Amino acid sequence: MFGYYRVASAINRTVVGNAAKNANEVLKLIYEAHQKEVSVIVFPELTLTGYTASDLLLNQTLISSQNDSLHTILERTKNVHTITIIGIALFETDRLYNCAVVIQNGNILGVVPKSYLPNKKEFYEKRQFTTGRDITRTTTDLLAKEVPFGVDLLFTDKYDMTFGVEICEDLWAVTPPSNHMASNGANLLFNLSASNELIGKHEYREELVRTQSGRCMAAYVYASAGVGESTTDTVFGGHAIISEYGSTLVQNERFALESHLITADVDLERLKWLRVNESSYGDGRRKKTRVIKVDTLPSMSSIERFINPMPFVPSRHADKKHRCDEIVQIQSHGLIKRMSHAHIKKALIGISGGLDSTLALLSTHKAFEMMGWDVKNIIAVTMPGFGTTTRTRSNAVKLCEALGVTLKTVDITELSLKEFEAIEHDKDEHSVTYENVQARARTSILMNMANKEGGLVIGTGDLSEIALGWSTYNGDHMSMYALNSGIPKTLIQYVIEYFKSIRELADIIDDILATPISPELLPHESDEIVQETENIVGPYELHDFFLYHFIKYGAKPSKILHLATLAFKDKYDETTINKWLKIFLRRFFTQQFKRSCMPDGPKVGTISLSPRADWKMASDVDFDIWIESL
Repeated sequence: MFGYYRVASAINRTVVGNAAKNANEVLKLIYEAHQKEVSVIVFPELTLTGYTASDLLLNQTLISSQNDSLHTILERTKNVHTITIIGIALFETDRLYNCAVVIQNGNILGVVPKSYLPNKKEFYEKRQFTTGRDITRTTTDLLAKEVPFGVDLLFTDKYDMTFGVEICEDLWAVTPPSNHMASNGANLLFNLSASNELIGKHEYREELVRTQSGRCMAAYVYASAGVGESTTDTVFGGHAIISEYGSTLVQNERFALESHLITADVDLERLKWLRVNESSYGDGRRKKTRVIKVDTLPSMSSIERFINPMPFVPSRHADKKHRCDEIVQIQSHGLIKRMSHAHIKKALIGISGGLDSTLALLSTHKAFEMMGWDVKNIIAVTMPGFGTTTRTRSNAVKLCEALGVTLKTVDITELSLKEFEAIEHDKDEHSVTYENVQARARTSILMNMANKEGGLVIGTGDLSEIALGWSTYNGDHMSMYALNSGIPKTLIQYVIEYFKSIRELADIIDDILATPISPELLPHESDEIVQETENIVGPYELHDFFLYHFIKYGAKPSKILHLATLAFKDKYDETTINKWLKIFLRRFFTQQFKRSCMPDGPKVGTISLSPRADWKMASDVDFDIWIESL
């Protein structure tokens, strides 16, 4: 479903040395996984014998019992589409290998041996096993069937899923086998493990799984031996972890006394396209692999995963100070470099009392404080016009006074009326021309004043407006340094709220945040805002959601629509989201000409629309296929 696959990590209650009992527990979890529409489930290392069987693994009776139990599992899963990965000891060419066997619909798809055998302190696997790291392009006889055997095996459904398997210590190696698997297309990785519990080890283990998923740009599913393994010298807690691209989606409570599994829906389509969009993945060295086609997987009826409605905004409140500090530092240092390089001492900002100009002023003020520059050299210019309200102008003035910057006021009403007269436009015709004349008048004033003062015009337009082309060409579209160009509207609101920690600004910022977003270009009679941007182009929270998924990994509009419907299910219906998504797509494509000549500005997050770096697109692309896909 839209590239999502449900995966599971299972921790079975183990009876060391009793393969039949272990097989029964495994079967219960396989059936549960299949019922939950899981595509692939992984079990701990040496699932059927128990990892701590130790030297008994060299005993024919235990290996024979293990194989009988594996046969039982195959017989009882003939109609189970869920792929199961089980740990076994394999006797091959008079050697014993620690392996993962991959099964589906009662058939063995392949067997992957462990590459790295720990042989220190409490681990001594070389007593029983031989490394399989050099085994490629071969087969083995297992349960009277010839099946693929080797570390070069990958498994795929020929759609979005390609997975590889490594075993415990393989992940701890300097160069884990999963690195090579990922380089050869595996976007889903599984690890059968028997990692014991030591103080703090579970934190390091989770970090290792999480960071490996990030390095490989993949999902990583980890299952470790649990309660029931021998406690003769060490204890196993049964740690289950599912991570995706550097983030842990879910992990279990260790030391559970009963068999259990955890599941997560991983977006493998996204991972495939992220590799193309924003990494050096393509430079990774490919090796010869054998790719095994799997049968049809269980069909997911729904996506059971939290879809973040605010992908640009940190989801953890604890991260707020750190993230906002970082954003302001990037903005401030970008401006410091630009002004220092140009030997400019003054900054000019058109201040409206809205969100964008507020953040631009706050970050500019921060830059001046960092450098010990006189904040009086920040010239904030209010330019009231036909639609300016007392509320926004008052907030602009209060903010400037609280920050101690130089405040100037230039009323653009008469200038605009003269412009209307010059171009023979009826002042009572409130068309786009009526609005754009005002926007260009303000930009002209700022540019000319900057020349007079020897200053730099700071642009206030944000990433969301740039995506939608919500600016007047050569009006507010233009500046000498576009300070907010890398920050979307939802994140700007988040960062401005952070400045409430400055006591003198708290009340002003509260009112700015509560003010409807508006260009204030149309006249009013009751001193109330009559032109609300989000009523015209749509809610910015939706547009930022669309922008993230469209640019981050090139998601199809149909997928964006479905994810937005899940993310905003309590706020917007699908019809409403569809309407605004079509508007987003039309505006995004038709307004590229504005982005093609946008001014310099600092990139802040992973998404930027700078035509010089992150986004290159012809201004006259036909976008019918994107609209039609909805």
